[in-house]
Amino acid sequence: MKNLVILTLLEIIILFLMTGCSGNSSTNGLVTVDVTKSSYSPKKELVLQDFMDVEYIPLETNDEFINQGNVQAVGEKYIIVANYRKDGDIFVYDRKGKAIRKINRKGQGGEEYISFYNVILDEEKEELFINDFWARKIKVYDLEGNFKRSFMQKQEGDTQFYTDMFNYDKDNLICYDECNADIPFLLVSKQDGSITREIKVPYKEKKLFIQLLRYEGGTRAAGPGAYSRIIPYNNNWILSESSSDTIYTLMPDYSLRPFIVRTPPLHTMNPEFHVVLRLISNSYYFMESVKNVYDFRKQEGFPRTYFVYDTKEKDFFSYITYNGDYTSKKELYMVMFTPINSKGELWATLDAFELCRDYEDGKLKGKLKKIASKLGEDDNRVIMLVKPKR
Repeated sequence: MKNLVILTLLEIIILFLMTGCSGNSSTNGLVTVDVTKSSYSPKKELVLQDFMDVEYIPLETNDEFINQGNVQAVGEKYIIVANYRKDGDIFVYDRKGKAIRKINRKGQGGEEYISFYNVILDEEKEELFINDFWARKIKVYDLEGNFKRSFMQKQEGDTQFYTDMFNYDKDNLICYDECNADIPFLLVSKQDGSITREIKVPYKEKKLFIQLLRYEGGTRAAGPGAYSRIIPYNNNWILSESSSDTIYTLMPDYSLRPFIVRTPPLHTMNPEFHVVLRLISNSYYFMESVKNVYDFRKQEGFPRTYFVYDTKEKDFFSYITYNGDYTSKKELYMVMFTPINSKGELWATLDAFELCRDYEDGKLKGKLKKIASKLGEDDNRVIMLVKPKR
């Protein structure tokens, strides 16, 4: 995080969220990760399309539909997109990227949102759940932008606001509250915001994955960058709490099944190393081990080791991943991909001007080449949607 400013505690947490080993497999698929290991060999060369299904969706561009491609939701019928600058615009596309309408209800009124951290789509009821984090409220609209209802986020205890949110089932959202010291994962009623279930992940003490520098007149903060605490996978939910030594799978009966265990224990380390889970497929688990340190004078920190767990070989490797829709080796980075829906899909975006350049240079093939052939350099970004192969 390069720009450090004087912040309130709430602003510190928001900024942190937005800035974003040897191992052995044991029974029941449990994986153990030694977070202190600094490198892995050999290096695997992987092609994304070998273990993930890949889809490209060009977003229609016109005078009203020019945006930065910040994907908020992907359903069977609709795609919801916003801008990174949080100007309040919400763009509704159909599943093929055709523009439908633009919504903006930003304001100070009771039926408006001050700003939003994320937008959740309930496609069955055609409702949008706007996470108005400054107001600590969820505002609900239909796909025309008409206000339907609102409800408060959890207020008790040390709760600040929800960050990760997904459409859990027809009645509930699943939410993550970074600041809650006891129960950060919740199922929340879509109708009135009531807590329908608290999901308690075991850990010794709360550890915020962040560095603070307090000085007379203010506080500076640095975080490791954005990552997901809730990852849908195989019709279940992977829950990753930075304070816990274990990443769990939330089962349909609400029980927790250990999925990945880190060693040594977090509370024995100073400074701490944290595990970040980036992408899960049936073949590979992509992870990072991140040291929780930051030099405010040099404005650098959070050194990390990138590695992948091979589920067939039951071992860890370093890796490099390529996009198979290029004629030459085009590297992809797992940090690009963000979980987007309960189906286990993840999204990234590709700049139109880069695709146009690569097309002219003969670097593309297959479906990506076909899409790029119809793009203009100033068009909206192309969504790259991936999901684990069955």
